[in-house]
Amino acid sequence: MFKAIYLPILFLMFTLSTWGQANHREYYQIKTYLLDTEEQEQRTDKYLSEALLPALKKLKINNIGVLKPRTIDSLNPRSIKVLIPMKGIEELEKLETQLQKDQVYMASAKDFLDAPYNNPPFSRVESVLIKAFVEMPKMKPSPLNGPRKERVYELRSYESPTVAKHINKVDMFNKGGEVALFDKLGFNAVFYGEVLSGANMPNLMYMTTFENQTSRDAHWKSFSDSPVWNKLKVQPMYQNNVSKNVTRFFYPTDYSDY
Repeated sequence: MFKAIYLPILFLMFTLSTWGQANHREYYQIKTYLLDTEEQEQRTDKYLSEALLPALKKLKINNIGVLKPRTIDSLNPRSIKVLIPMKGIEELEKLETQLQKDQVYMASAKDFLDAPYNNPPFSRVESVLIKAFVEMPKMKPSPLNGPRKERVYELRSYESPTVAKHINKVDMFNKGGEVALFDKLGFNAVFYGEVLSGANMPNLMYMTTFENQTSRDAHWKSFSDSPVWNKLKVQPMYQNNVSKNVTRFFYPTDYSDY
């Protein structure tokens, strides 16, 4: 009698535990190195490829994206973005301490970290902390394998007028079905997430990837023509939840993981 009751309870506990691990939501840090010159870009490339990424991989942090703007102009300044996935926010908390204890990293990064004050390797560094959506709790590195400079990695930020409207827009992606629709249409999303810390809050960010500009445009046409989207966007519950959409286009560097 005892076993008949106890074993199903153990199975239920195991099932719930496994489900919770499978649906654990990751965190992402996007670090943006703002650069004034091509020389700064080369120095930052060297630091990232030869020091930071190898050190992060030793800490079992993988699938790191390193991206550059497809065009450089007043709206898209010279920069390098680094997308770092983490299992939990505690990884970010202890990351700097762990890097400082890595003697190989500190030696490889010395020229970058100890650069002269009057000849820095960047102008500023910005950081955004993101928590993955419920409907896509883990990153999916882009499966694209065409020429890297032809690829279009589209990073979007949807700003909302109020916190309530931000929560509503996140719900529109999750329960409303936007994430599922993007997946069905083959947008190759890398991540979707709520911004926990950064500029222009409240907002969410997500990244989709395409082989080239033609593919990108064709995918967005299929989205805008979709009966699912045209039904979803007019639902009264999801009105006025975005006050600003900022879209930026990037390509992956040669040393980016995807």
